[in-house]
Formats: sequence, structure tokens, C-alpha cells
Amino acid sequence: MKELLTNSAFFGAFVSLGAYEIGVWIKKKSGWAICNPLLIAILLIIGVLLALHIPYDVYEEGAQYISYLLTPATVCLAVPLYEQVELLRQHKKAIAAGLIAGMLTSLLSILLLAAIFKLNHEEYVTLLPKSITTAIGMGVSEELGGLVTVTVAVIIMTGVVGNIVAESVCRLFRLEEPVAKGIAIGSASHAIGTAKAMEMGEVEGAMSSLSIAVTGLITVAGAALFAGLW
Repeated sequence: MKELLTNSAFFGAFVSLGAYEIGVWIKKKSGWAICNPLLIAILLIIGVLLALHIPYDVYEEGAQYISYLLTPATVCLAVPLYEQVELLRQHKKAIAAGLIAGMLTSLLSILLLAAIFKLNHEEYVTLLPKSITTAIGMGVSEELGGLVTVTVAVIIMTGVVGNIVAESVCRLFRLEEPVAKGIAIGSASHAIGTAKAMEMGEVEGAMSSLSIAVTGLITVAGAALFAGLW
């Protein structure tokens, strides 16, 4: 049975999609925010690989086909942004301020945690790109001398946590303006958070999509500056 599964070129893709569908079903049945489909899928995939003693490399050979869809999916995020371009023009100053504030909050929080937990420089720069999309974050981490694999894990968990708590945090701080919600979610939890923003509304999704790109770019410069502070 194990050989049959591992010899399939699409084993990783089938496991990934199946685990995600199970996650979606559990989320619909429970209605709990903690039952995030992506989080459930990650745990299920880890469980399957451990139970069947399947090496990660074997899983990755099939799962990589899903990764090919990442680029066109990211490009598609420009569609809701284009549809809300007039709103973008109306609030451009507030949006710019929100994006810069989001970037600075992320970097300052890591600097503070580094001071509290006495992290070394390598650990510190590994965490700096936590709130930007994986493609950019990996490059930033590598350039600054961080642990790229750890950076990827931290970025994914940041997105998952953001996806789970986004609505609760907005209610806690009484954020009611769709533009503010979208900028906050996108600048804090990149593409995974944007998925939640799109569920919340069209404007939220568009602003969150904008945040992914802009926050990623300004964080490249910001991380380079902050790297020298610890």
C-alpha cells in the first residue's frame, strides 16, 4: 500500500487537497475559528507522513504541482484591487500610513522579542520577515543570514494565526472601516490573512491584496535597517 502511494506522481497533491477539503468540512461543521482549514490540513499531512513513514521529499515531489498555481493565484489578487481602484485613490494617504505602521509594528515587535528572549543575531533576522509573503521573506532571510527554513515556517504560522484571529481582533478594537480592516489584515498576515479578508468583504480583500505587495517591498528595506539593531 505504501509503495503504491509513494510511487504515484501526484501522491503529494492528492494528500494536500484531500487534507484541505477535510479541513473545510470540519470548519463548516464546527463553525469554530480555531478550526482553520489550512491548519487542519498541515496537521493531517504531518500525521499521514509520520504514520506511513513517508519521507518529506517523496511528498514534495507530488505536492510541487500545487505550488505551480501560486503565481497565477497571486496575480489574480490584482482583480479585486483593480475593481476598487477609485477607493484606493480616495484613501491613498491613510492607506500609505497604515502600510508603514504595519511594517514598523512587525519589525519593532521582533526587536522587542529579541531583547526579551536574548535571541542571537541569526535567530533575530530569521524572524524579521514573518509578516510578508513567503517568496519575498525567503529572499530577505537568506540575504540577512537567517535560517530560511525556519523563516518559511514562521511566515506560514503567522498567516494561519492571522486568518484565525482577524475577525476577533477587528471586533476587539472596533475596526469597522473596510479599508482599515483590509490594510491591517494584509500587512500583518500576508496571503493567508488575505483569504480571510476576502471572506469578510470585497473592499477588505482588495486592500489586503494591496498590502501583500507593498508591505513586502517596504519590509525588504526596513528589515535591512533593523538587522543592524541587534
